[in-house]
Amino acid sequence: MLCCIYIFSVIVMSHAQLPIVVNTWPWPQATEAAWDKLISSSSVLDAVETGCTQCEIDQCGGSVGFGGSPDENGETTLDAMIMDGGNMNIGAVGCVRGIKNAIGVARRVLENTEHTLLVGNLAKDFAVEMGFKEESLSTNHSQQMYNDWRKSNCQPNYRSNVTPNPKTSCGPYKPMRSHVQAEQNSRANLNINQSNHDTVGMISIDENGHVAAGTSTNGLNHKVPGRVGDSPIPGAGCYADNTVGGAVATGDGDVMMRFLPSFQVIESMRHGVSPTQAIEDALNRILKYYPTFNGALVAVSKDGYVGAACTGFSSFHYCVRSHSHQPTAVFSVKCK
Repeated sequence: MLCCIYIFSVIVMSHAQLPIVVNTWPWPQATEAAWDKLISSSSVLDAVETGCTQCEIDQCGGSVGFGGSPDENGETTLDAMIMDGGNMNIGAVGCVRGIKNAIGVARRVLENTEHTLLVGNLAKDFAVEMGFKEESLSTNHSQQMYNDWRKSNCQPNYRSNVTPNPKTSCGPYKPMRSHVQAEQNSRANLNINQSNHDTVGMISIDENGHVAAGTSTNGLNHKVPGRVGDSPIPGAGCYADNTVGGAVATGDGDVMMRFLPSFQVIESMRHGVSPTQAIEDALNRILKYYPTFNGALVAVSKDGYVGAACTGFSSFHYCVRSHSHQPTAVFSVKCK
């Protein structure tokens, strides 16, 4: 049994028969959309794509899809990934501009290229080539968020060791001539929380044990233009393996991608550790270096056991849909 130096409040690991759909946060409309597609098509990839697309349309939490999380220039960009746990194929996109259906483009990367990740303007060009419509991702709401941020002297922002002082001033910035030793890895002053940095992460397993996972997000409010978070990074935002199960993550993506927590969870589960214990271990590995880190994961074993844990947030909610959870059940874990 893994020894954890941090204590997490978690629900008792639950078991649901296959097939099953699980996703981060209390967004049951995405779960139901994925479930309906899974039952009608018997395709776990279709289910994940459909569920994440629903959140992109609904702008779940303001942190998925268009019209949220403007960067320093006031622009919304999207990250997404989809993974097939049967053949370990992945399609992902990062910092996509001008395309609303990021998870759909990620699916095209998986199925219509030999690549794994496409980014930026050229990912947009690929999407248009694949038949996706180019359109603005900005809304009146995202423009107001940007304007309010500028009026607040661009606080918070994610610059360091630059001039003028990024804690009090907007850019443009230049690097400082002499390097200033960074503070201990505390990101508390960055105000990364549920309200400004959620991701829809989704796991689908069919009755035969075929696993798929996916993510979609518009990233972090007021990020440095060009920033890509953990969501489209294999093993960070999500991971799937038919021989083990699936895991998805949400939270401070800049930190999470440094530890590949979704991959770590799968590998711990591979060695017989329960989903919840595996998540606790993955989070503890991060907390050792980043004690104020905010993040959460939910995982499902190949036979339908579900577990979750979190840190930094007040609580973390996730959704489960199966024949034994109908309609979608929303579970909550407390974080410490």
